[in-house]
Amino acid sequence: MSHQTVIVLDFGGQYNQLIARRVRECGVYCEVKPYTTPLEELKAMNPIGIIFTGGPNSVYEKNAPHVDPAIFTWGVPVLGICYGCQLMAHTLGGQVTAAQDDSAREYGKTVTYYDPSCRLFQNLPSCGVSWMSHGDYMAKVPEGFALVAHSDACPNVAIADEARGFYGVQYHPEVNHTENGIRMIRNFLYEVCGAAGDWSMGDYLRNAVTAIRERVGDGKVLLALSGGVDSSVCAALLAEAIGKQLTCVFVDHGLMRKDEGDEVEAAFAKWDLNFIRVDAETRFLLKLAGVSEPEHKRKIIGEEFIRVFEEEAKKIGRVDFLAQGTIYPDVIESGAGDAAVIKSHHNVGGLPDYVDFKEIIEPLRLLFKDEVRQLGRELGLPEYLVMRQPFPGPGLAIRVIGDLTKEKLDTLREADAIYRQEIAAAGEDQNINQYFAVLTNTRSVGVMGDGRTYDYTLALRAVTTSDFMTADWARIPYEVLDKISTRIVNEVSGINRIVYDITSKPPATIEWE
Repeated sequence: MSHQTVIVLDFGGQYNQLIARRVRECGVYCEVKPYTTPLEELKAMNPIGIIFTGGPNSVYEKNAPHVDPAIFTWGVPVLGICYGCQLMAHTLGGQVTAAQDDSAREYGKTVTYYDPSCRLFQNLPSCGVSWMSHGDYMAKVPEGFALVAHSDACPNVAIADEARGFYGVQYHPEVNHTENGIRMIRNFLYEVCGAAGDWSMGDYLRNAVTAIRERVGDGKVLLALSGGVDSSVCAALLAEAIGKQLTCVFVDHGLMRKDEGDEVEAAFAKWDLNFIRVDAETRFLLKLAGVSEPEHKRKIIGEEFIRVFEEEAKKIGRVDFLAQGTIYPDVIESGAGDAAVIKSHHNVGGLPDYVDFKEIIEPLRLLFKDEVRQLGRELGLPEYLVMRQPFPGPGLAIRVIGDLTKEKLDTLREADAIYRQEIAAAGEDQNINQYFAVLTNTRSVGVMGDGRTYDYTLALRAVTTSDFMTADWARIPYEVLDKISTRIVNEVSGINRIVYDITSKPPATIEWE
């Protein structure tokens, strides 16, 4: 696929993926590469611009990450963010030191003043709030650079050498806290790098279908379909490209939400592919009987899923490709090098040994989650599947606290369905990033009609978040919570008390187990 490309060079910054997402939101394709990537490899990508990310180090430290200085004689525009700004200054003859007093250190929202004659701030307000996070200070700016932004505490919040297309900002334009930050990134892309804006999901779909057909030829592809967003979009894209050459194995372990298994199967009825739905509920529940420890549940479910998939794959025989729904954050986080490694992902880097196949195919490995959702819409997947909320791999097994029974799972399914229905009916689904019910193992006394009850307590959880690393509990209106509670207690047997979780992350996690 041929697109103009911007390289995001990662120095271990916490916002590296967010920077890349912002670039793509502006209609420009980009890739995240570790700072250790050889210059010749970067040149081979023929980028129109390079962005240095932030990072936790100080540029003057002995083992701090650096780049080949030749990157600045290449003729490609560079935008340095936070550590990237200081690295640029340090490499080009400036001086970066630790701030000598608290006034030179800046963290959080800071009123900043911009020079609108600079191309980075063109057609933007001359004053706004920026998100700072730096304890070092540019004591000397490199020759050829002008000061183009300042704050009350810092005279060199942003520097620019417009003749060479070099820009450095000590704040983070990629985060929502920085006013007009995305427009600054857009200015760098279009006003400095000359971007054409040739990155769209429609183009990606057409190119991806062609590339898959060329690679697969007349071969056979096997995909384990979980029903999640990534695997579903992966399946739809492959189905669009190769139809009957694709076999999807959907392991229905009986741990999904109400009607989800049927919804997943219905979503793929429009494509002529081999769809195998394995009813394994009884098998999974037998394995999980009497197990209450959440990690033990996870291990059993993971191992049993592999066994079921293996059995189905053996019935099919040899396939040429094993498909996976790997997406770009998985690839970045599983990268090599001290800056790029965050965590390992089970579907990156190691090939499973229980299926007889020649190659692995990952048609979504260049896409972020929001782009995967866009691609799903382009493919015509229903909105309920495209916008499916994050759902744990073990499913409802870890939303039933304690041991599992089919009765408990069915009770939770019904209560959770009512919760989701009422949240959507109130329009609150547009304001909440994740919401679900948890069947606790706490029972309490209640009164229903003229009789005494001794039933389970159901907990409702709802959070707002931008990255799921931190989250705040959602302020659902009382009248909505009241309707949800009334319906669940009256319509779902076995529940006589509803509680609402008002704990943020941290200290809590989003899931209960």
